[in-house]
Amino acid sequence: MSATASKLRELKDLPGPRKIPVLGNLHQVTPARLHQDAEAWHLKYGPFFHIRLGVIDMLVVSDHQVLNTVLRDRPDGFKRAPIIEELGREMGLPPGVFTANGEQWKRQRRMVMAGFDPSHVKAYFPSLLKVAQRLRGRWQGSAGKSLELQPELMRFTVDAIAGLAFGSEINTLESDDEVIQHHLDKIFPMLFKRIMSFLPWWRMVRMPADRELERSVAAVMKAIEGFIADARQRLAADPARRANPPNLLESMVVAADEETSGVADIDVAGNVLTMLLAGEDTTANTLAWMIYLLKRNPETLLRAQAEVRAVAPDVAGFTPEQMAGLRYVEACAHETMRLKPVAPFQVIEALRDTVVADIRVPAGTQIWCLMRGDSMDQRHFPNPERFDPTRWLSDNGEGSGGDGSGDSRQMSPGSAKRVSMPFGAGPRICPGRYLALLEMKLVMATLLAHFDIEDVTTPDGGEAQECMQFTMMPVGLKMRLAARH
Repeated sequence: MSATASKLRELKDLPGPRKIPVLGNLHQVTPARLHQDAEAWHLKYGPFFHIRLGVIDMLVVSDHQVLNTVLRDRPDGFKRAPIIEELGREMGLPPGVFTANGEQWKRQRRMVMAGFDPSHVKAYFPSLLKVAQRLRGRWQGSAGKSLELQPELMRFTVDAIAGLAFGSEINTLESDDEVIQHHLDKIFPMLFKRIMSFLPWWRMVRMPADRELERSVAAVMKAIEGFIADARQRLAADPARRANPPNLLESMVVAADEETSGVADIDVAGNVLTMLLAGEDTTANTLAWMIYLLKRNPETLLRAQAEVRAVAPDVAGFTPEQMAGLRYVEACAHETMRLKPVAPFQVIEALRDTVVADIRVPAGTQIWCLMRGDSMDQRHFPNPERFDPTRWLSDNGEGSGGDGSGDSRQMSPGSAKRVSMPFGAGPRICPGRYLALLEMKLVMATLLAHFDIEDVTTPDGGEAQECMQFTMMPVGLKMRLAARH
């Protein structure tokens, strides 16, 4: 991020859409397709351009090499834009590792990362397997019916994260009691709506939706208090658990109790909330996109089915080794996240005067990191619109020209991962990425081993529409399954 002073450009020198007084470019974006509006500007103005949303000037960056550089310069050079933490606190949401900054983030990161390393994720497998078996039972009972895809998948992710991370039994898959999921589903959309609001109406008048949000936040925080109280009770009843905590929550409680940890129960609560929200929403929406894309690409679906039925044919006997053997299914996940990243942008803020590419960036400037730009560029991915999981396979020549063309421009999977960054990059890369991939493979293996996908439909019968509500999700997908006997 260096250039000679004489060649540096200022933010005002950059191209970008025309701005109007007061609003800047705010009138030109629609919250539900905010990411697509920015991507359209990227195609028009290039990898670096300037926008203003209200009073906030922003540098938009889509070049993956520059994105890697700025995202790795955290937490010292850049921080996450503070609006998420500020609005979250106002809503009664304590900050977790996703929203925290500075020293608070460093303390929380150490606490959280230990529970998410690959060895710990493998140890969680029995808990995840139990939830996968419930999912199979639920779908067997619904065979032939039209299922709302995302709510079905969110039942799995809520049950999974509660069991393996908190040691608490939540069973939305076998019960009509969706209290936790019902409340969680209100928080992200409202947070995003407030982030995108030009005027903070909720500070002047409380609408029915604001009162409903308050009730949902109170209900979720009460549940979290219960999770923490249960964890403390288990630790008190069995002191040996402190030496080797069996789940992430108990690990965090033990860490919080250390005199020099700098971590309090409010930090534990913030990270429980973060895992419930992020663990439910991002993984479920990625799975929904993957099922949709597989159904639209019959050859890839058949290949994924064949792999699952050869490697992991029965959910009752799934093992971590079988899940590791689902290389093509994992490639489908990576290709889904390239085409349909549920976090298509990040916003960070410069902590000091710096230079990004050849652009002078004063301290306090916000940078909009447009994560999908280069992933859809012909220079990096030939036929970028095509769903081609073999881009992510390297042996037996599979990584070169997944369509059989032998296209020598096809990059290696390692290079592809430097361009497509669905989990972010640098020190603040998503700590739950290994768990997320394991959950995806478990769900897809359960689905493809025991069912045939008869149909995946959209509300209007056309292409699935992308909708931004803090995460990017498909609109209104429904699925119909036939059970295999």
